[in-house]
This record gives sequence, structure tokens and C-alpha cells, in this order.
Amino acid sequence: MKVRHYTIAITLLIAMVFQIIPVPVQVDLYRPDWVLIVLSYWVMALPHRANVGVAFTSGLALDILLGTAMGVHSFALSISIYVLAANYQRLRNYSVWQQAVIIGVVSALYHSLLFWLLRLLTDVTFRFEELWPVLTSMALWPWIFWLLRKVRRQLRIT
Repeated sequence: MKVRHYTIAITLLIAMVFQIIPVPVQVDLYRPDWVLIVLSYWVMALPHRANVGVAFTSGLALDILLGTAMGVHSFALSISIYVLAANYQRLRNYSVWQQAVIIGVVSALYHSLLFWLLRLLTDVTFRFEELWPVLTSMALWPWIFWLLRKVRRQLRIT
């Protein structure tokens, strides 16, 4: 078995570990959306291998790991990834810094969907602090992009 056949799954598992790893409360406010960032890269780089179905499955795994209502993260992640998948050819031509802004918009969409779904299911209130991950995801995008691109090229993943 070759590692390159499972690279997308391995990177998503690593992203999920980063998503649930315990950190201090002060740092947890700024935790980037690791799964969204990694999925965004794979959807833009290899849309025939990573798609909305992978996003839905990853979202279900996130729902289980984070203990939220089943389907909340999967729905929000699927809609967010669908927006990227529908425009991947255009987004590929943007510079990494322009893509970072797009990732910020998609992350804001993801958090908005999460808030409204949780608002329908429970009695949560909106706090501005919940949008800090949008900025950290934007700041992290160039480094994740370059790292995953290097992995994809070294393993010759097509």
C-alpha cells in the first residue's frame, strides 16, 4: 500500500487532531478551522478526489469529536466546500494572498452557518469572539497551502 493513496485522508485526520487538541482557553478563541483549511486546499488542488462528499463525512466526524448535534458541522462544511468546489478553476488562478481572503470569506460563511444551526437547535447567543478563527485561518492559509502543495508534489498525487 502506498502512502500517496491515503494522503488526503491522513492530512484530514491530522487536521481533526489539531481541531480537538486541548489548548488553554485564551488560545482556544483563536483556533483556526483546520479541517476547513485542509479541505479547501484539496478541493482546489484535486477537485475530483476531494469534494462535498468528503466534506460531509469530515463534518460528521467533527460532530462526533466535538460533541455537537449530528449534522451541524457536516452541513456547514458541505455548503462552504461547495462554494469553493463550484469556483475552483477561478480560485486556482488567484495569488496565495488573494486565496487567503477567499478562505476568510468561506470561513466566515462556515461560522455563520454554524451559529445559525446551533441557534435553531439550542439557545446560543452571538459573540464577536467566535469570529477570531476567521482571521487566524486567513493568516494560516499561505503556510498550509505551501506545505500541502509540497506534499502533493513530492508524493506525485494526481
